[in-house]
Amino acid sequence: MVRASQATTFSASAYFDDRGPHGTAQPITERVNPHSRPIVSYFFPKGVGEFHYGERHPMKPHRLTLTNALVMGYGLDKQIHHIYNPRPATQVELEMYHDHDYIEFLSRVTPNNQNEMRHLIDTFNCVEDCPIFAEMSDFCRMYAGASLAGARKLCSGTCDTAINWSGGLHHAKRGEASGFCYINDIVLAILELLRYHPRVLYIDIDIHHGDGVELAFYHSNRVMTVSFHKYTGEFFPGTGKLDDNGANLGKHFCLNVPLQDGIDDDMYLTVFKTVIEDTVTAFRPTAIVLQCGADSLGCDRLGAFNLSIAAHGECVNFVRKFNVPLLVLGGGGYTIKNVSRCWTYETAVLVGADIPDELPATIYDPFFRDSQWKLHPPLTGRVENQNTPASLQKITISIRNKLRYLQGAPSVAMQEIPPDLEGLLADEDKNPEEKDEERGTAFAGESRSDRYTSRHEYFEGDNDVDQDDCPQLSATKRNSISSGARRPRTKRTRGRARGRVSGTNGREGGEEVDEPSSAKPGKTRGRVRSRGKPRGRVAEKDKDLEDMDMDVGGEPESGFEPETPVDIDIDV
Repeated sequence: MVRASQATTFSASAYFDDRGPHGTAQPITERVNPHSRPIVSYFFPKGVGEFHYGERHPMKPHRLTLTNALVMGYGLDKQIHHIYNPRPATQVELEMYHDHDYIEFLSRVTPNNQNEMRHLIDTFNCVEDCPIFAEMSDFCRMYAGASLAGARKLCSGTCDTAINWSGGLHHAKRGEASGFCYINDIVLAILELLRYHPRVLYIDIDIHHGDGVELAFYHSNRVMTVSFHKYTGEFFPGTGKLDDNGANLGKHFCLNVPLQDGIDDDMYLTVFKTVIEDTVTAFRPTAIVLQCGADSLGCDRLGAFNLSIAAHGECVNFVRKFNVPLLVLGGGGYTIKNVSRCWTYETAVLVGADIPDELPATIYDPFFRDSQWKLHPPLTGRVENQNTPASLQKITISIRNKLRYLQGAPSVAMQEIPPDLEGLLADEDKNPEEKDEERGTAFAGESRSDRYTSRHEYFEGDNDVDQDDCPQLSATKRNSISSGARRPRTKRTRGRARGRVSGTNGREGGEEVDEPSSAKPGKTRGRVRSRGKPRGRVAEKDKDLEDMDMDVGGEPESGFEPETPVDIDIDV
């Protein structure tokens, strides 16, 4: 029997909100056919949404949990080919770009010992925007490991599109934190892609300029960075003006599209598609990294644009249609209910699935009550549009002029091989016997099955398939005699050699040999002499040479003496 006071406990309340007349999306049940569309891999490190920057901090990793709940609620996991829980990045992987001292600091600092490490905290800029919070190092390794895993899958060719909404933290520098970002997973992923892909295009649609990625590749012509962002000179991070083009080899490989407050869907899509299409045509990337910061949406806590979720997703769809290996990352976004809806919609775009405007039933229904559980709430028209068609046309013309300087995609023929690939290439150059010797299963050169014949020589040996019945010299004695004089051929020859060497009593360096009867025993010279001009009568060329059989002493059956190619006198 239940008491009246216990009838309205929290455990007895409804699990989901009562939506009334508002519908609920039913999850997709049909599983994807692996051969029907490009392969999509989805990376979600387990527990990555459980970290907390601080009570009043705008960055909320919980948005990743909301996104994953909506993705699973729509049944998009049935349309995704592979879902991974990637391992965290190792310190060695993080130090492929970041400084060793900085990585050591991130691994040791905690909220409990931050007072003792105050001087290092100021040095590495872990103040205000980048606070020290519990298990901060684990959080950084998780999202960086997911981006690296996606890049490796693209390089191996096991997927065409890799999605990691926990990544995209584009402000972190080599030796310091910046703008809520501690580890620049984008740079690490691009470096991984460069091991296989000659050219990588980086596209950033976050409202903030991707200064960390631009700085990392500012002098490189293998990575082109294109950033669409708000620029006033004072808006964070204060970089990304139109004239920033790169330097040295990277000159004109850095493009910035500075925009003003309140840009709407039509203007944004027009300039985005124009710039990206021209860039892809000129640069011809073999891989693309797309940072989908959702703070460019309307009504964002730190943003000032008027973009809708549909327009944001259309940018992703436009890049997807180039059919280039694509790594899709998250980024900014500080109104978490809109961020989760945006990235869920873009996941559906990337897998090619149509999802309804009603949200599925999840345990996070109260987050979306004010928007009546809709996927596309009205987000536009809140900020006055300060962009004009003339200003946007000026930007696109300037970028097209910069792209004219590229003069074709850069070559990578003389690029340095990454260090860990040198050993792999060295192993590939080894023959099977050398590889067997390293494994300890080889014959150490005791036997060879292949046949080697010097140029302009006949093959002679135990494995000769066309050897005659005449006695042959062994390989050891052939090598010893060849150092003293040119060896006459023991197969069918065109004449009689004076002083034919016997293979029975030969010794190296002036040894005793058996002479045929034609040699004069009275001569004694200390060296073997060979003449270039033959002695005897010259036989007619190509006349019955197949019928001339040589006896053991080298005498032909016919009565004439044929041409002798080499005349050798050997004295005892």
